[in-house]
Amino acid sequence: MYLFQKIKETVFKQNDARRTIGEFLLTNRTKLASYSMDEIARMTHTSKPTLVRFAKYFDYSGWKEFVYAFTHELAHFDDSHLDVDINIPFNSSSDTLEIIENIANLRIQTIKETTSLMSVLDINKAAQILNDAQTIMIYGRSPNSYFGELFKRNLNTIHKKAFVTDADESGLVSNMLTHKDCAVIISYSGNNSDSYPMKNVKLLLNNSVPIISITSCGDNYLRDYSTIVLNISSREKLYSKIANFSTEESIQFILNILYAKIFSLNYNQNMQTKIENSRTLESSRKATFKDISEDF
Repeated sequence: MYLFQKIKETVFKQNDARRTIGEFLLTNRTKLASYSMDEIARMTHTSKPTLVRFAKYFDYSGWKEFVYAFTHELAHFDDSHLDVDINIPFNSSSDTLEIIENIANLRIQTIKETTSLMSVLDINKAAQILNDAQTIMIYGRSPNSYFGELFKRNLNTIHKKAFVTDADESGLVSNMLTHKDCAVIISYSGNNSDSYPMKNVKLLLNNSVPIISITSCGDNYLRDYSTIVLNISSREKLYSKIANFSTEESIQFILNILYAKIFSLNYNQNMQTKIENSRTLESSRKATFKDISEDF
């Protein structure tokens, strides 16, 4: 999770000086560098020691280090170039055509950004780990579990043993896995080690299970203990948005890329397997539209 997202979460959950300081930082983030520590303390009706404690709350040694990290992150995260507001891509006066175009552009923006966050080396390593795994277990809360189901189904079509874990039985499943298997954990925040799916990380590590995590950029618990980390496009606000349009698109894109790369590792064999499966399992499917019909 990015620092600015952590600040937003703090503002939402806390009701003390942390909320006051956080609201000030988020409101004045574009001109924060021009304010001295004394000025910020005065404008937030706090004190310099309180600002230092605020910085340490986010694991920074002091205020200067915190402000440096915050301002540099914002510079990297500037969304002024985006064509569509990711959180509010349409409003009450938008007509149907505008909604269609904006959602389409939002998805394109997200795919481009997710691509820019990808490492070819990490995709290759992750695909090889998954390809070699005897069993692939996929962890994620709803709606991430839905995307996991689609990923599982794609893997099953090329005879890869993949399953989506049930939250209540995930501990039992995790304890059965070995170094020959693989875990895929999908979590936007990647924090809270005591809740599902992160609570399974220690069990997986104890059994030397490779962990491929799909999570947001920035520091989080899941990122610290994963074998490979694949980055979700993370521009959405935590609460003030119409839907998780961008996050969901980013996760699906990552999983599709992983599946495509795994498929490519044994391309001819996997293509033959797919066709044979279709002949056996989908022979009753008929299409009257000439472009999609096939003779088996």
